[in-house]
Amino acid sequence: MRGQSDGDVLDEKGGSDLSGKRMASGKLDRIRRRAGKFSGLHTRGSIPILLGLALLAAIPCCAMGQAAKTESTLAGSWKGELGEGAGKLHLILTITKLAGGEFSGELVSVDQGASLPMENVTLKDDAVRFEVKAVGGFYEGKWNAARTEIAGTWTQSGVPAQPLKFRRSVEDSGAKEKTAQSMPEGPKEKPLSAFVDVVVPIAPAAFKADGKWHLVYELHLNNMDRWNYQVTRVEAISGDAAARSLVTYTGAGLEAVMRRPGQPGAAEKAKLAPGTMGVVYLWATLDTQEAVPATIRQRLTVKVGTYPEEMTIETAPISVGRQAIQISAPLRGDHWFAANGPSNSSGHRRALIPIDGHAAIAQRFAIDWVRLRDDGKTFHGDEKDNKNYLAYGSDALAVADGVVSEVKDGIPENIPGENSRAVPITLETVGGNHVILDIGGGRFAFYAHLQPGSLRVKLGDTVRRGQVVGLVGNSGNSTEPHLHFHVENGSSPLGAEGLPYTLASFEVVGHGEGWKPADAKGPAEVHKNEIPMENEVVNFAEKP
Repeated sequence: MRGQSDGDVLDEKGGSDLSGKRMASGKLDRIRRRAGKFSGLHTRGSIPILLGLALLAAIPCCAMGQAAKTESTLAGSWKGELGEGAGKLHLILTITKLAGGEFSGELVSVDQGASLPMENVTLKDDAVRFEVKAVGGFYEGKWNAARTEIAGTWTQSGVPAQPLKFRRSVEDSGAKEKTAQSMPEGPKEKPLSAFVDVVVPIAPAAFKADGKWHLVYELHLNNMDRWNYQVTRVEAISGDAAARSLVTYTGAGLEAVMRRPGQPGAAEKAKLAPGTMGVVYLWATLDTQEAVPATIRQRLTVKVGTYPEEMTIETAPISVGRQAIQISAPLRGDHWFAANGPSNSSGHRRALIPIDGHAAIAQRFAIDWVRLRDDGKTFHGDEKDNKNYLAYGSDALAVADGVVSEVKDGIPENIPGENSRAVPITLETVGGNHVILDIGGGRFAFYAHLQPGSLRVKLGDTVRRGQVVGLVGNSGNSTEPHLHFHVENGSSPLGAEGLPYTLASFEVVGHGEGWKPADAKGPAEVHKNEIPMENEVVNFAEKP
């Protein structure tokens, strides 16, 4: 759901993120998150909000104080402020120096309750640079001689560069690096086994996107030992005798795909203390359908406490599904932008949310569909008027024959804006006015944020492919008119597992928020039996 991580949904933090915004004038406008819907660290005019709820754990703030003594390392906690006045964002960086000498990090936007991975963190002489790909932004700054400040600029697509200064937290300094490198006591002799419980909550089903085949799933790692466990390598391999490597994560790459539920500010996500859990978000891409294995195994390498030798765990094989359901498009017409769409860094992808005692990612393959005008904007005139948005009032279409399994109506619409909600956001209101269709085979299609009074179906109705189920609106946890759509394995907005699907046919005409027809680099690309990926601009047929 737009607005963004997260705007429409709960996010990967192990908590929820209802904010969904961007970093422009100093605010997250939505979380396109590629952050859950974290359009970034700027203000409006970007993507709608995710279904993320800010109902769970709050992000712990690091104690910030005066400058610490001169440090030679970038590792530690840093505090900064972006923007001015009421729109000011308070940011915390947690940077870790890994064993191989590279850096990894996490950016926390305290006001938005958003936690985003930092990538390609570099320090060259006094020049500091990092990227936050989840929101399409990067930071470049200079370290002062005392090593207590970094002064530079934050740059994000479609937003003017903004000055941003970070100051070192008095709490961190090089002590954090020393702590990270000095593990607590470990076993004297080689352990019989690595006591890590590896759980795949839902086996992957292969699907096609952008001409390739993909396997998307998670590992839940639970340290059941009394020692710290440092996960140094995670690899997915084919389950047959060939044991082909499908995807491998190490170092900063591993840190970027790991999360510690309930510990969004964890400095080293790949280090699991006794009794703690980590989640690894895997995305394997294969060139052909023939390369998709029938089964997959997980191969993990871990270091147990201070014991010098690493240990390798190889799990039993699990089956790979090969039947992503084919459906028709949930909308018609041209220039629909796939905000927060499928990618391994999207806020939807990381939105692990416990509902009724079970944690699931209903939005694993969700898309927030907004419609772009010829000038690249989603609206004209007054941006506070829903009727000025091109997506507003569009028909939301049944993607297959089915039966209506859930409806919700009567929730008033929001005034467009990153913090504007007509009703308190709860599990009952997060999806706004919505419809869920049982489309058979244990699959359910979810349509969120519809206009109040626009639903054309009622509970128990039989619907046909292409039938209008409601009109696109701006209700629930949403920052602007858009359609949040996903397929899942249960009739629940957030309490089921998201499933991949493919559309019979669509055209890709461009990429990126703010795309304009003038930006087209050639004729539209026709895609058949694929799912649109994050930030693609697509055309749908007028008739399904």
